Amino acid sequence: MLQAINALVPVLLIMGLGRALASFRIISEEQWRGIDTLSYQVLFPALIVLNLASVDFAALPTYDLGATLLLTVLAMTALLLILRPLMMGPLKIDGPAFTSIVQGSTRWMTSVALVLCAGLYGPEGVALVSVAMVAMIPVLNLINVTILALYAGGTFPGPLKFLKDLATNPLIASCAIGLALNLVGLPLPDFLTSALRTTGAAALAIGLLAVGAGIDLSRLRRPGLRLTIAAVLRLAGMPLMAAGFAALFGLEGTALGVAIVCTAVPTASAAYLLARKMGGDAPLMAEIIALQTVAAIFTFPLALGLLAPAG
Repeated sequence: MLQAINALVPVLLIMGLGRALASFRIISEEQWRGIDTLSYQVLFPALIVLNLASVDFAALPTYDLGATLLLTVLAMTALLLILRPLMMGPLKIDGPAFTSIVQGSTRWMTSVALVLCAGLYGPEGVALVSVAMVAMIPVLNLINVTILALYAGGTFPGPLKFLKDLATNPLIASCAIGLALNLVGLPLPDFLTSALRTTGAAALAIGLLAVGAGIDLSRLRRPGLRLTIAAVLRLAGMPLMAAGFAALFGLEGTALGVAIVCTAVPTASAAYLLARKMGGDAPLMAEIIALQTVAAIFTFPLALGLLAPAG
């Protein structure tokens, strides 16, 4: 647990700095949007390509980790659909709010997971988080877009548009490039490795500053049942499910730790944009993101310490 706390404290400090920079208007909202784009389109992809291109996948439980996380996502989605009649009936949660609970329970903040795994497990951890992205992001996008179309009145983009969006997703594209370079087996030139390493190093701090800037603490004034459901399912349910499937596949060490990190971090901040775009409950989504980000300060060390203890 101490290892988790030591990895989490620097993350919180940098996120706190981002929140302060935004609160005091030292960096404007327009500038933050540019920073978000830079992190998402350039910096994190560079980090992913570098680590995937150089890692020895033969020594890593790649398929077992991918299967563990994929099954975790599917199991949580199934649980939410089973609970839907209860939520939309006696609990009086409407369709748009249900879709935000689904997003809040299943999606994950990839930037924070990358930073935490880099601090905890080094390049091997970053490579395994990239494997997690390949296993989870396409399925999560399909699930959440479909749920929004069914229960929030959104329009499903169609298979071609969906595939195009996946292909142009910078995180998925960088995973594909890194994996291709790894499979070809040609070492990257030193100058390119150096450029990717320098660019990728910037991703960690800048990405966390942007996450911190996006947290709206005013959303925490009146947490209620809907927020609590999403927080419990995301921060407790997902790590517990992942631990169960990890035991089934025999994951241990770094791979087990990465599985728990990816399922114990808060939901994705991009969930708010998707909710707003497809008719979900965007204000509730913002509240869920804020609550989970604060709650994870306490739940993340517990999840990692109890479910993936070091050594």
